Amino acid sequence: MSTVEEIKFAISALSKEDYIHLREWLSEKDWEQWDEEIERDSSSGKLDFLMEEAVAEKNQGHLRKL
Repeated sequence: MSTVEEIKFAISALSKEDYIHLREWLSEKDWEQWDEEIERDSSSGKLDFLMEEAVAEKNQGHLRKL
């Protein structure tokens, strides 16, 4: 397994095209992890408070149509 310093060094040696490809891949990985976290939080009920707030705001007439 490479150390972070070795990985940093290898990244700095990449061509522009390979660096762009790596950056895009890392961005996709971040979004995948974010989606998985949101899905877990939603399934576990951690985000229920958001729905409750939205319903309360709607019932009070504080929401507007988009």
